[in-house]
Amino acid sequence: MNDIRLQVMWNRLLSVVEEQAKTLVRTAFSTSAREAGDISAGVFAVDGRMLAQAVTGTPGHVNSMARSVKHFLAAIPADNMREGDHYITNDPWMGTGHLYDIVVTSPAFHRGKMVGLFSCTVHVVDIGGIGLSPDGRQVFHEGLRIPIMPMARQGVVDEGLMNLIRANVREPVQVEGDIYALMACNETGERRLSAMLEENQLEDLEVLGAHIIARSEAAMLAEIHKLPKGTWHGHMRIDGIEAPIDLHAALTIAEDHIAVDFAGTSAQSSYGINCPLCYTDAYTAFGLRCIIGPEIPNNAGTLDLIRVTAPEGSILNAPFPAAVNARSTMGHMLPDVVYSALDQALPGRVPAEGTSNLWNLKLGAGNGLTGGTQRPFMVTMFHSGGAGARPGQDGLSATPFPSGVKNVPVEVTETIAPIVVWRKDLRDGSGGAGEFRGGDGQIMEVAHRHGEAFGIFATFERVTYPPRGRHGGEEGARGVVRLGSGTTLKAKGFQVIPAGDRLVVEMPGGGGMGRAHKPGDKSS
Repeated sequence: MNDIRLQVMWNRLLSVVEEQAKTLVRTAFSTSAREAGDISAGVFAVDGRMLAQAVTGTPGHVNSMARSVKHFLAAIPADNMREGDHYITNDPWMGTGHLYDIVVTSPAFHRGKMVGLFSCTVHVVDIGGIGLSPDGRQVFHEGLRIPIMPMARQGVVDEGLMNLIRANVREPVQVEGDIYALMACNETGERRLSAMLEENQLEDLEVLGAHIIARSEAAMLAEIHKLPKGTWHGHMRIDGIEAPIDLHAALTIAEDHIAVDFAGTSAQSSYGINCPLCYTDAYTAFGLRCIIGPEIPNNAGTLDLIRVTAPEGSILNAPFPAAVNARSTMGHMLPDVVYSALDQALPGRVPAEGTSNLWNLKLGAGNGLTGGTQRPFMVTMFHSGGAGARPGQDGLSATPFPSGVKNVPVEVTETIAPIVVWRKDLRDGSGGAGEFRGGDGQIMEVAHRHGEAFGIFATFERVTYPPRGRHGGEEGARGVVRLGSGTTLKAKGFQVIPAGDRLVVEMPGGGGMGRAHKPGDKSS
């Protein structure tokens, strides 16, 4: 096949995985998938190398899923897979970092021959345990852990496993619906891939896959060759729980790869803010790819050129059975840590620090959680503070970077849970001052529709240590979590909003970029 035909087919494959992802979004039951887009989807070679990913989705899911498929193949060799099979896990160290992310991987067949695999991930609303809180001390506290195993064999769903899952979650209908959506997602990918191969009279993906990986690797190497060579160091301090956490990064740009080593980073926490290495790898690679070769498609050819290490037992490489529920609290900070080093190598190319950590309102109620006999519910409202100022531009307000999830509309949350959002405004002036301002955070005020008590599973950062500015820009405003009656709440952990009171959340602003010109300055 010539290069033009291969390129056309590559573009077609990208359309296949995008339709795969859209199937998941349109059939999922939970708001995290159908409203926020907290998913991933991709196609893989028979040996487990990622060939293409959907744009719809989040970097933490996509890049950790890219490594996850090889764990599936190690547990269930390709020779044992059959048409109509679907395999499942939510193991944090073999999936995407915590129990709330369910990964389904499925073999794809064409004319009776296995030609690849499709994989996808969704963040479910509940997985049992203590809820979406960092209060657990081990992963055993955090919910149901599903090892890599069949969810369906030759098109027949394992009802015993599905019953087990339903019996261990607070929202069984939503979770079961999401699992069926994951399987439907991969089946859509398989059908579209088979149609593509048939149309182009191909037996498999071997030639196209080799072309995709080789071209992507060559393009990424060309970008690396343009960069200065050496090692630069970055550091960021964030709030933590027991004590402040120091995140250290050594960024090395070599001739044929980029390496990031997090040696010197704080030890793992006794609480659920630890990060498995797969998730550390995912957001580190994403942060670098935003600056270096961002137009090059994301696949095994580009990801293999970024090497991420962290000491085992550190908060960025916490081994089993560490508590990892709120691993995104750490993972979302990693692009900013890497940028503090990359800014030294490539001045003027990276943004100032932003809120980074999602300020999701993870709310719930029920007997034993909040007392009484009110209607039980669990819901996650995806929201964010301000992003850091960019080189030559102000930061974006109320925008999640690096996560990329969408805010969940207030009306949707109020429809599925007994919650009223009384206020949702930009937090004017919370972005750090500078030649270019940081993005503003937002203020939200939430109450129970019937005046009853409800709880928040808080996992917030930037309350003590705000987002820093860059090149003389000022820091963004710190976040605040409080009751409407005035009591300040903790930034992390499950807490009850008393009956009749309201939850008020003031989200941080992003850091500014460059020194602000003041009246009287010669340069103003």
